[in-house]
Amino acid sequence: MNYNGYIGIIILIKLFNTKDNSSFLNLLPRQGEMNMITLLKTKKALIILLSVLLLITFSACAGEKIKDNNDKGGGDIVSEGDTNLPGKNNENIEEETPEPTPESTPTPTPIDLEVVKPNEAGKIMIVMFHNFVETFTPTTYDKGEYTTTFEEFEKLLHELYEMDYRLISMNDYLNNNISVPAGCIPMVFTFDDGTSGQFNLVKENGKLVANKKSAVGIIEEFNKTHPDFGVEGTFYINLGNSTFEGEGTREERLQYLVDKGFEIGNHTYTHANLLELKTVDAVQEQIGKNQKEVFQLISDYKMTSFSLPFGIWPEKGLRQYVYGGTYDGIEYENKGILEVGWSPALSPVSKSLDLSSIQRVRASGINPVDADLAWWLKNLSREEQYVSDGNANTVTVPESLKENVDLDKLDGKELITY
Repeated sequence: MNYNGYIGIIILIKLFNTKDNSSFLNLLPRQGEMNMITLLKTKKALIILLSVLLLITFSACAGEKIKDNNDKGGGDIVSEGDTNLPGKNNENIEEETPEPTPESTPTPTPIDLEVVKPNEAGKIMIVMFHNFVETFTPTTYDKGEYTTTFEEFEKLLHELYEMDYRLISMNDYLNNNISVPAGCIPMVFTFDDGTSGQFNLVKENGKLVANKKSAVGIIEEFNKTHPDFGVEGTFYINLGNSTFEGEGTREERLQYLVDKGFEIGNHTYTHANLLELKTVDAVQEQIGKNQKEVFQLISDYKMTSFSLPFGIWPEKGLRQYVYGGTYDGIEYENKGILEVGWSPALSPVSKSLDLSSIQRVRASGINPVDADLAWWLKNLSREEQYVSDGNANTVTVPESLKENVDLDKLDGKELITY
């Protein structure tokens, strides 16, 4: 209430308490003589006027109080029962989960085709390894053609790297999922028989690791200084025979390989000569039993390719069971069948490629032979080989080789010619 309001109340109190006209006259300035009737009328008018003024004054004060309360509350008018109180957390309101930002696929750097000269219709060497040793003593079975020393294998990795070779897996080849840098040449490593020189585990500081004196150990060490070379390879095993003898269980051995990015392939249960098997059941047992044991050791791991022991097929009437079959309720299917090698394999998009008969190149042994890896490295030109364009979503070939490409094998990839 302002000052005028207080004065009005005082005057009203005086007016109502006035006993006689003389007291009332003392409250007003004298303006000459007035008769009693005039004084009474004046008194009544003043009471009405002051009442109106007081009413206006109280209304204005009430408005100012409401405004002050709103200003102190931050401008929010809160009704009773409102759970969305300003300045307090409200557990009843579900916060919207922000949409994750999608990861962008890196765009391959454009290349000068005339400089890189990619040819993804060219040949790929799928190398076949068997034995790895520190030192070698010839035997009737192996005069050194199938055996490599650890030292020579390490030198080979350096040589291949300098020649622009980069490793891919067998499944990458079968599925035409080749991703190596532009200008590089993909190569597949395959290892038959599951020998300890290829891979074995040792304990190091209480932990099972690959023996550095094994092919896997050498690849892992090389990868530390040449990470773009790749840690790839497919091991064709016979679980009915000794497999990667060393520390750890068979489960731990296979799991180590798979965890490191290597693959497991089928090579029959006991390295059987398929031509000596005369029934459907016998063929299916040799291949299916191997798959069954792999399932038991590595849950749900399905082998997708098969290496022919001795490079020998069964009789024609039984060959279909090499591609696929059933044993003891376990189904197996081999998308690719690997021969014992003598030549590079065709491109995954080649019209002439037959996945039921994939060629391999024999690794150079202690005693080199014609058509082994060392021989092909000297005699196979770069122009004949698969040279990558660096883009896994395209297949780039010289215009002159376009007719060699099977368009049905592109599997959604764009064909580029130059």
